[in-house]
Amino acid sequence: MKLLSGNEAIARGAYEYGVQVATGYPGTPSSEIMENVARYDEIYAEWSTNEKVAMDTAIGACYAGKRAMVAMKSVGMNVAADSFFYAVYTGVRGGLVIVAADDPGMFSSQNEQDNRQYGRFAKMPVLEPSDSQESKDFVGAALELSEQWDTPVLLRTVMRISHSASPVELGERTADDAAPTPPLKRDPHRLVCTCVWAKHQHPLIEERLKKLAEFANSYPLNRLEWGERKLGIVAAGAVYNYAREIFPQASFLKLGMSYPLPPALIRELAEGVEQLLVIEELDPFFEEQIKAMGIACRGKDVFPAYGELTPAVIEKLAAEAGLLPPEAVSEERQLPLPELPGRSPIFCPGCPHRSTFYALGNKMKDVIVAGGIGCYNLGALPPFDATDTMGAMGASIGVAHGFDVAGIPDRFTAVIGDSSFFHAGIPPLLNIVHNGSNANVVILDNQTTAMTGHQDHPGIGENLRGERAPKVEIEALVRACGVSDVHKVNAFDVKAVQQTFEKALAFDGPSVVIVEGPCFFVGPGASGAYEVDTDACIACGACFRLGCPAIVRSDEVNAKTGKPKAKIDPVLCVGCDMCAQVCTSDAIHPLE
Repeated sequence: MKLLSGNEAIARGAYEYGVQVATGYPGTPSSEIMENVARYDEIYAEWSTNEKVAMDTAIGACYAGKRAMVAMKSVGMNVAADSFFYAVYTGVRGGLVIVAADDPGMFSSQNEQDNRQYGRFAKMPVLEPSDSQESKDFVGAALELSEQWDTPVLLRTVMRISHSASPVELGERTADDAAPTPPLKRDPHRLVCTCVWAKHQHPLIEERLKKLAEFANSYPLNRLEWGERKLGIVAAGAVYNYAREIFPQASFLKLGMSYPLPPALIRELAEGVEQLLVIEELDPFFEEQIKAMGIACRGKDVFPAYGELTPAVIEKLAAEAGLLPPEAVSEERQLPLPELPGRSPIFCPGCPHRSTFYALGNKMKDVIVAGGIGCYNLGALPPFDATDTMGAMGASIGVAHGFDVAGIPDRFTAVIGDSSFFHAGIPPLLNIVHNGSNANVVILDNQTTAMTGHQDHPGIGENLRGERAPKVEIEALVRACGVSDVHKVNAFDVKAVQQTFEKALAFDGPSVVIVEGPCFFVGPGASGAYEVDTDACIACGACFRLGCPAIVRSDEVNAKTGKPKAKIDPVLCVGCDMCAQVCTSDAIHPLE
């Protein structure tokens, strides 16, 4: 028995149930899955360039007869969709489990999508664990379903399952890792997903769904739990645990298989209780299908289709809907969070992105900035207020091209990180070149996938397994895409960064600036601290506009303006020197 988070348990499940190939792309709340899988030498593990590449790699491995797993966060499913849809038609040989970690509450995502819908859309089974033990066990169940029914299986988790820990009973690995991989069994009528052959698979897929629904009625992961017959509740995943806490006397249908639903079990519960309630995050996924069966139930008229359904939320809304007596509401559970001072997310001390957004937000305010996903999205927040758009990985370059073809009169640029560029930035850059756009692109190369935990990518000389790997040079790649105007600049030289941006924006044609500087957590580390000479400081505020957590307001003020002077916290300062560069009174120097 060991205490594991849901992500750690999924990785353990991959080990115990014989996964031999595991792929993924980092993204909260899923990142720790692959990082833990990589600790098992028996499994080949990689961070792929993006989710679609990860999906295709896992599909290829399962075609070769290996059990395979691919892991990603909620929005990663959008990138991978093109590939797992075809895998439903071709079928599998080794089991294939797709782990999608949803993010109710949008703690680290740009939308709040419910990936159970992808299972229904693609016509594949969906499993949904409710704790760490099930997270491990459901990997095995998904692989068995996949091989039994010749289809990929989606394993949907949510943030609370991914990051919460509970006891897990450990087992041994069941796989013959020494067995050689046989030659690929060629079967183009199945594995070539062309319309001529694939259309014959669609009727078989529909028939498989009907059989899976019947199978779901007796599937052990779906179970009826009879209690009082006044109220019956349908729930799955983390919400099942919360609902059991709030309604301990109710009858439950606990769904381990979220799709297809078990119609006989649902009818049995509905006929055995006075009222049927569906509690689910996020969409009315169960509710709509249950109502389509002609079964009356309540659901989204009580609970919203957004945000986390925590115990406090479920309890409060249930009481307001008359499902609980007012006196049943726990005062302790409903206590508001203590009042804490607001704190905006901000770049770390020594972040190489700081110079870019200092320039764009303070010195080049006329420039429209199309941004993207990553640490650099913090450039949209104070004190920079520099980013004007942000949508998805790689979107900034395409959006900037759209600005150009639309003919906006403003100067504009696209900003993208190094990992995002490898993930989804190369195709739109090629598009800019091919269509003769005047768009400018800034690639922020901090030598890591920083925001999700410092994972590798093709521009780093090491892979997930800790092995040396060829390093792809971004400049050479950009030039190979056809860009002739390419600039490289040191991220820690504030003046040079702005001058390079100005030069690139003046170029008539596609232009790329590569701002090079390692993330502090993968770079050489601190090089000493700086201090402010308060006698020389004139309280101009220039250093505050860098948004560095180490620079704070002192108790001393400028006698003429009444504005606070700056001081530097030596514990936080890492000696990047940017504050000294922007200081207008030469008041900042290395700490003696």
